[in-house]
Amino acid sequence: MPWFPGRTPARAAVPEAEERHGLTVLHPRFLAPPGLGMYTNPFALARAARAAMRRMLQSGLRFDAIDAHYLYPDGVAAVRLGREFGLPVVITARGSDTSQLPRHAVPRRLIQDAIARADALIAVSGGLAEGLMALGAPREKVTVLRNGVDLDLFRPPADRAAARAALDLDGPTVVSVGLLISRKNHHLTIEAMAALPGHRLLILGEGPERERLEALIARLGLGDRVRLIGPQPHAALPLYYGAADAMVLASSREGWANVLLEALACGTPVVASAAWGSREAIAAPEAGLVLDETSPATIAAGLRSLLSAPPDRGTTRRYAERFGWEETTMGQLDLFRRVLAGAAR
Repeated sequence: MPWFPGRTPARAAVPEAEERHGLTVLHPRFLAPPGLGMYTNPFALARAARAAMRRMLQSGLRFDAIDAHYLYPDGVAAVRLGREFGLPVVITARGSDTSQLPRHAVPRRLIQDAIARADALIAVSGGLAEGLMALGAPREKVTVLRNGVDLDLFRPPADRAAARAALDLDGPTVVSVGLLISRKNHHLTIEAMAALPGHRLLILGEGPERERLEALIARLGLGDRVRLIGPQPHAALPLYYGAADAMVLASSREGWANVLLEALACGTPVVASAAWGSREAIAAPEAGLVLDETSPATIAAGLRSLLSAPPDRGTTRRYAERFGWEETTMGQLDLFRRVLAGAAR
């Protein structure tokens, strides 16, 4: 868990250890100095994880492999620990670790070294796999295992009218879910609402862009139609998806956005930017549409088109049912078996 005195109160509140689904999850803290963390995080993370691993080994635990998510800093730290402890390493790339961070010289060199040293690489979309190969990953080293969705949690509401009433919705409603950060492009969706009179927008999430987005809403006079809801528990998201008429994902970068499948599983079609993974997730009319260009005008036009002839919500749900976790889980187990068999030789 990245940490710096006085700068990360929310993260500092995360417990050092917790139980999830019967598993003990550790959150070892590592120092992430502002302005320097991009360069020091892989080494600080490796140091913190090394100490935690040594304590677990001393307690009698044994490891078969290291599973790292994100190339940087996690993957860079993981290959160092793999060498030290004699363990195979699998790294999953998820988006900005492949599209954005390699633009910086030092992270790029470290990422490419991690790619070369990892025993296997996972990409959550075909587009992301191409990005890994552009960074030097051999094609045979990359396995595409798409994201999935919990089809039991994310499902259409039993009474959609009641769900809309619970949220005080009385007209066409759009939902957007994601951190309030620049790459999510919430400002474009807000600006699109100025061209869609009578439509509401609910934005779920928190982040450093909140004040700027609040100012934009006020400047455009949209305070009665655009609401920043704030962060919501995972279990509360189906209510919002199910009550909405459409979801918008305007992100400039994504590996495969979980929110796409979550909305679809609740019967809600999507208007999405052409970020990695979007065309793979939104591949039929009943799922919605993917924009060739993302701007307030194209988002507004996409919503007009989608809402003028919305797909049947039951059909949208059935489309989403092909994206359960079972296939991805089996693929991951198969990959780990191959990696462990190779390590045993």
